[in-house]
Amino acid sequence: MAKKAVATFKTGEGRTYSKVIKMVKSPKTGAYAFQEKMIPNDGVKDYFKK
Repeated sequence: MAKKAVATFKTGEGRTYSKVIKMVKSPKTGAYAFQEKMIPNDGVKDYFKK
C-alpha cells in the first residue's frame, strides 16, 4: 500500500508538491516535535517564514 501512495506523488500533478518538515516546540512541555505537511512548491518559502 505504501508504495502505491508514494508512486502517485511522482506522476502528473504530484510533482508540484513537496513534503516539508518543521520542528515546533510544545508550549506545555517544552519538548520539540516534528510537523510534516505536503504543500505546493510555490508555498515552501512562505511556510517556513511563519
